[in-house]
Amino acid sequence: MSPRHLLYSLIALPIALLVAFDFGCMPFVSTHTLRTIASTSTRSLRPVRPIRPLPAQARLGGITLPFAALFGSSAAQTQIAKSNSGNHEMSGEQPKVQKSEGEWQAILSPEQFRVIRQKGTERPGSHPYDHQFKEGVYNCAACDAPLYTSKTKFDSGCGWPAFFDTIPGAVVRHEDRSMFTTRTEIVCANCGGHLGHVFKGEGFGHPTDERHCVNGISLSFKEDEKK
Repeated sequence: MSPRHLLYSLIALPIALLVAFDFGCMPFVSTHTLRTIASTSTRSLRPVRPIRPLPAQARLGGITLPFAALFGSSAAQTQIAKSNSGNHEMSGEQPKVQKSEGEWQAILSPEQFRVIRQKGTERPGSHPYDHQFKEGVYNCAACDAPLYTSKTKFDSGCGWPAFFDTIPGAVVRHEDRSMFTTRTEIVCANCGGHLGHVFKGEGFGHPTDERHCVNGISLSFKEDEKK
């Protein structure tokens, strides 16, 4: 392998590992192993051509990625999470329900807090609402505001509850730039709680041509009492 190819490999390896780490699929590699690889590769270059040490941070796609995260630094991992959190600023009016994160944590279950307040995602197929088609209304699990009706719910086969429309004014959309792509996040207009994402043009044949992919844990169902 030529010195140039080896140099490219040294640069590409930490970036590839960091991307895998960010998506939660990085295999376990010990700190000692990574340091040994880096040290051995660097030593092999010294007789040929000295190189500058890599900077503590590099920019990939406009996002700051600290290389320290490869070596188990919790502070670096936190910085990556913040860098990849995307643009979650609400446009227009602020949510009517305003609580501190501590107050929300006291109200919600740990999993609800992770999804609704920290914008997490439940496992596909893990919530019973995915296959529920009773008549009624789906409210926000955090503030009980009505969000969707059963009339707009459909089986998308994707593993999460799907709706093709919302109750007017119940949901706010904004740009989400996390995960190295741009999506449309949907949140409760009343409290700002994370619901999921909306996708358009998938060909399900509904009037809006949309699929609101909603975490079931973000919802609270109230069955229609009319017989």
